[in-house]
Amino acid sequence: MESINDPVDGEVRAYELVLRYIEAGILEGRYRNGEMLPPERDLAALLNVGRPAVREAMRVLSTQGLIAASAGRGGGTRLVSAQDDALARIFRLHLAVAGQGITDLTETRIALERASVWAAAKNVDPDVLAELDDILQAMHRDDQIESFNSLDTDFHVVIARAGSNALVADLTVAIREAVKDPIREASIEMDDWQSFRLSLIAEHQGIRDSVAAGDCDEAVARIEHHIRRAYHSLIGIPWN
Repeated sequence: MESINDPVDGEVRAYELVLRYIEAGILEGRYRNGEMLPPERDLAALLNVGRPAVREAMRVLSTQGLIAASAGRGGGTRLVSAQDDALARIFRLHLAVAGQGITDLTETRIALERASVWAAAKNVDPDVLAELDDILQAMHRDDQIESFNSLDTDFHVVIARAGSNALVADLTVAIREAVKDPIREASIEMDDWQSFRLSLIAEHQGIRDSVAAGDCDEAVARIEHHIRRAYHSLIGIPWN
């Protein structure tokens, strides 16, 4: 059994101490989005830990998408909000570990997008409709899988952000990013992706029109049908 004085065990406790201190600072409002965290040497002295422990804590926070480092005069470690990237990594790992993970993510995505499209239709915003129209026009012109799928993602993100719920938007982006590779691979393997592409455009147009009409129920039904049919065609998720 390892001693509590074992260097490795002690290092783990040290970096976790740094993490708890910074997390407490965020929760208590001492550190806010965009603000600089204390320098490495100051944190080490304040918490009586080694600088390697501070670096390890910063590495964990960076992986979680909570901080960004910059070099040069005025540089340092800044608190940022990049949870969509961090969430996407978590969801990708979930897919890799859980054999049926993509089904769970699809159901989560449907729940999120039903809520966001309902909000978009309830409070119709001309700027949102203009963005959706621009994306639809670009989708008509684009017949390349990679760029078309990016436009597809953009369409759904615009709707998600229309609901004025940043977390819903970030989760929508993260799920789309997590399944991007399986969707691209499935698209490449399709016998007639171009026909599938045209059907996606038509479904997106229907969703846009329902939002423009302020028909919440129809918008919700259309977006759920769209997601379920697409994932059934691409990945074979059962669809009734």
